[in-house]
Amino acid sequence: MSYTILSTGPSAAFAADHPLLTGGVAQGEVVVVLGPGAGAAAMALAPASDRVAVLVELGTECLGEYTGESRGQEGSCVVGFSRFRLGDLPPSNLVELVRQPATPDAAIEAARSVLESAGLEVAVCGDFVGRIVDRLVRPYYNAALRRLDEGLATADDLDTTLRLGLGYPQGPIKLLEDSGLAAHWQVSQALFEQTGDTGYAPARRATVAHRRQAGTTKDGRA
Repeated sequence: MSYTILSTGPSAAFAADHPLLTGGVAQGEVVVVLGPGAGAAAMALAPASDRVAVLVELGTECLGEYTGESRGQEGSCVVGFSRFRLGDLPPSNLVELVRQPATPDAAIEAARSVLESAGLEVAVCGDFVGRIVDRLVRPYYNAALRRLDEGLATADDLDTTLRLGLGYPQGPIKLLEDSGLAAHWQVSQALFEQTGDTGYAPARRATVAHRRQAGTTKDGRA
């Protein structure tokens, strides 16, 4: 499946040397829109497009913020996608592909074909804020940080227990420290604001890291 890359600025997930970027052609059957203005650019393109699919790079937001929603029957050739990345660590090979209730199967299959041809793994999900991975792991990370605050165990013992007991390659405290507690705060806070679910409310240590990075205290002082 041939595709065209349309860039609106630096992509959060794709560096210049990724196969997805180097495999594009001038007039492809699919358009992949990247960068901070991807949503607006895709919607400007879609009404007059005869492409099989238009892929929109998303952050934590829903695709419906750009396409609009109508009685749970929304859906078109515009498909959302996000390459999962944990904080400051390199992006993973997973792309979450976002479909709406009436998204044509042909658009999903075309999007999958393009992404998999670039060596990426694809999981399809509904149009929910945060999608699959962040909705599952952010409450887990917050819970681990809160147990550390409560003194349930040391950071090393919490990490060791979860690694050995659940078979995880790395414990949550070390993983968050390596990937950036402030970055975890940004995603978790966005999910909390949009869902109201207290499981997403950033743990104290993430909030502290965010304020230190921003150079402000709770009352806004530098």
